[in-house]
Order: sequence, then structure tokens, then C-alpha cells
Amino acid sequence: MSAVLGSPVLAAGTTGATRIDAGAGDYVLVALYFVVVLGIGLLARRRISSSLDFLLSGRSLPAWVTGLAFVSANLGAIELLGQAANGAQFGEQAFHYYWIGAIPAMVFLALVMMPFYYGSKVRSVPEFLGRRFDAKTQRLQGLLFALASVLLAGVNLYAMAIVVNALLGLPTWLAIVLAGVIVLAYTFLGGLSAAIYNEVLQFFVIVATMVPLTLVGLHRVGGWGGLVQQLTDQGSGSMLQAFPGSDLTGIASGVGSTVGVVLGLGFVTSFGYWTTNFTEVQRAFSARSASAAQRTPLIAAFPKVLIALVIIIPGMIAAVLVPGIAALKTGGSSGGATYNDAVPLLLDELLPNGFLGVALAGLLAAFMAGMAANVSSFNTVVTYDLWQDWVRPGRDDQHYLRVGRAVTVIGTALAIGTAFIAAGFTNIMDYIQTLFSFFNVPLFAVFVLGLFWKRMTGSAGFWGLVSGTLGAVVVFVLNQTGALALSGQGSSFLGGGVATVVAVLVGWLVSKAGRPKPESELRGLVWSLTPAAERAVPREPGVLRSPAVLSVSVLALAAAGYVVFAVI
Repeated sequence: MSAVLGSPVLAAGTTGATRIDAGAGDYVLVALYFVVVLGIGLLARRRISSSLDFLLSGRSLPAWVTGLAFVSANLGAIELLGQAANGAQFGEQAFHYYWIGAIPAMVFLALVMMPFYYGSKVRSVPEFLGRRFDAKTQRLQGLLFALASVLLAGVNLYAMAIVVNALLGLPTWLAIVLAGVIVLAYTFLGGLSAAIYNEVLQFFVIVATMVPLTLVGLHRVGGWGGLVQQLTDQGSGSMLQAFPGSDLTGIASGVGSTVGVVLGLGFVTSFGYWTTNFTEVQRAFSARSASAAQRTPLIAAFPKVLIALVIIIPGMIAAVLVPGIAALKTGGSSGGATYNDAVPLLLDELLPNGFLGVALAGLLAAFMAGMAANVSSFNTVVTYDLWQDWVRPGRDDQHYLRVGRAVTVIGTALAIGTAFIAAGFTNIMDYIQTLFSFFNVPLFAVFVLGLFWKRMTGSAGFWGLVSGTLGAVVVFVLNQTGALALSGQGSSFLGGGVATVVAVLVGWLVSKAGRPKPESELRGLVWSLTPAAERAVPREPGVLRSPAVLSVSVLALAAAGYVVFAVI
């Protein structure tokens, strides 16, 4: 969820704030990267003979591939630019998005929800809702998810256009269209397999960019001790304290801010994102076995813990090393730079030509990973949940394969359009967190209530989704009109909390007035009605393949991160 919640200013005007000084060698490296990306799409095309191959990779991929794709799908534009901006603005408080706001939810997804997802053989989260509740709940969630997907793909596309603009000086509209066409090319050719294998490649390219950037930056500021000293001298000492995180939450009370971080971010919003967002869950659906599917989010959780270091720390370095960002911290003139420019400006500040091309490819990789994840999940939901199950049922599989490819084109075109919507917002991170309070939090509330309460009815699922979404929308409108005086982050926490309470309350009330499905139809869909033997996932030999060992290890690693930074 780390990419969901920040509040740095990601302004439309940033497209002209920087121009990266790249040389001919850098452009050659970027062009070579695009050739490799398109080549993967062409190779993946050879394996596609059915809609399942195109939309879910034929459920044939190993756990390490789906695990890296899982984390890479989240490591998109909002993550790289937005969380580095969070690091520049909030410092260590931004670690919460990873260690509290992602890892516990990823473990819960693996241990509790993935056995139901994969065991039911559904092809999407809306299809699971259709089986647990009814067709109208499935269709409603399919429509909501499709809308959310193209809006989020547009944000990734717009952020990618910022870098293309900085690299080539192209107009923003042209950069948006070109970036969209490149992602469309390999997703259209190779479907989900091409998207996933490119996400694995993109993960390593991003790491190859951010690790050297972090190490060179620390060397320039005199190591961690030098960074601490310069931030302290700058008057930014609160950036060196993870708790209570008042700068991040906008809540003045230390106790209230801590509760907001732990419950608002760590439970309501993060569980809503990580456990029900089909863009992420789809990667696990493509695994070749139930065991591989269950390990997918756990494998992803380890790099998720560590990637925080090479995204947040560079932002902190930029706060003292990049003049424009440092000026923002001290109230001086930034020369048009915003916190969102932390990574591009730091690249230009620290890296020589030649390696700059690798870094630029890393930025572009992040943006394409995020957009491709949204588009590939969009085409699956639209093809299966809306077209096959609702609009045109009963056709042959080749028909749905053709529809899947057509929907990929449509989804990309819609993303290009929504990129211009994103360009009109002065704070895109507030825009993103608002979307997730609308679409993911109510879904999680309804999903969990239905998973653990057998009496919840089909109509309760539908009206719980509707009312929860409306509850979050009402909070947003009240905050926008001034009826509530909340920061962007505070509004997100409150909106998510209201959505959860309203969805659960309405689901309970409607269920009391209705009749639940027969218990025989809920086996495999409700916890208490599914025998432990059926919930159990077959274990593969080896300690490192044990979900329990992986879960305890990654939770301990996240906790250790807080301890280490509290000591140093």
C-alpha cells in the first residue's frame, strides 16, 4: 500500500520544473531497454492460445516470478516519485507506508485469504464476490474496479510522461501518448505473461537504479551520521523520528497520530488495498500451484521491506543535497521544484552520463510496471466479469481472447484520457488515496464480513459496497467544501474508517432482513463452513517454502527496521 497514501505535492506544473542533462549514451541505453521490453512481449505471444493464457498466464508461473511481479506491480510511478517525495518531506515517518502499511496485510493475504482465492479457482476478485454473494455484487465490483484501474493507470502514465518530458523535452500530451503506446504494445502482444516477466525485469532495473543512488548520496553527505547532522542543522529533526508521525498524519496529538498510523494506515487502508486489489492479487492467481500462490505475497514482502531503504533515504538525502528541495524545507525559493522532483533532481546531481541512462531506464521501468499492472487487471475483469458473465455469455474461448486484446487497447486509451485528469490535480497523492478510500476499503469490509459470517446475504454484499463507497465520498465532499477541516491524510483515514463502519453496519442490517444462501453453496467461500483440510494448502518441502517461517521472518524484519532507526 505504500504507494497509496502520501501527501507530497505532485503538481501539474512539475513537468517543466526539471530537465535531465542526459548524453547520447544515455539515450542509447534507454532505447535498448525499450527493445528488450517489446522483445519479451513478442516471445510471450508464442505461448498464448487461450483467454486464460492471455489474461492469467495459464496459471503456470513459479512463485519467485509471481512474487517479484507482485511487488513490482506496486513499485510504479506513485511509489518511486511519491514515496521519495514523502522521504524528502517526512523522513523516517514515511517508513510507515512499508513496515506498517504493507507487510502485515501481505501476510494476512497469504495466510488467510489466498487459500480461498486460489482454491475456489476464480479468475478475479469480483468473480469470488459473485460466488459468495450474487451476480449483481460481482458486476458492481467489476465496474468499480474497472473505473479505479483506468484512473490509477492514468496516474502512472502521467508520472511517466513527466520523466519523458524531462528527458526529451516533449510536450506533456505527446509524452503521455508515446508512453501509453509502448505499454500497450507489449501487453497487447503477450498478455499477462509479458506484463509479469517485464515486471520482474523492471524490478531489477529499478533496484539497479536506486541502490547506487542511495550509496552515492550517502557518501556525498558524509554517511548516515552526516545526513542526520545536516537534517538537524536544517531544523528538520522531526524527519528522524518515525513516531508519532504527526507531520505525516496531520494529527497534532501524539497519541492520536500513532493511532491513526496503526489503525488508519496499518489496518483499514492497507488491508483494503493489499488483500482485495486485483491488480496485486492477479499476480498470485497466475501461480502454478496453491502453494506458489500462497507464497507469492510472502516472497514479495521481503523486497518490500528492504526497498523502503532505497526510496525513502534518497528522498531524505535530496532534502539536504538538492538546492530546490532544501529550499522547500527551509521556506526559501525552490526555483519551481517540488518534493516530487526529488528523484529526478538527485539523479542529475549525483550520477554521471552513461549510468544516468540506466537510472532513467529504471524510472521508466517503474512507471510502465505500474501502468501495465493496472491495464492487465482491467482487461481480465472486463473480459471475464463483465463481458463473459454478463454481456455475452456462452461464446467460444477464442471470442474472449479477442475481446481481451480489444479491451487492452480500450483500457490504454482510457488511461491516456485519465492521465490528463491527473494532470489537472495539484496534489496527485491526495487524489490516489481518495480513490482507494472509495474503491478498496469498502470492498475489504464486505469481503471480510462475508468470509467470516455465514449469514451475510447477497443483497447485503451489494448494498454494503454501495453504502461504504458513498460514505467515503461524503467525507471527501465535506472536506473539499470546508465542512471538515482535515489534511489530505487525515481525510483519507477518516474516509476509510467511515467506509468500513458503514459497509459493515449496512451489511449486517440487510442480512438480518434477508435469507442467506444454503450452507452447501458456501463451502469453500466461508471460513466456518470450509473444513480445515480444504483450507489447508499443500506444503512443498523445504524450510524456506514454509508460509509460517516466511511470515514470522518478514514481520520480524519489518519490526527490526524500526528498532535500528530508533537506535541510530
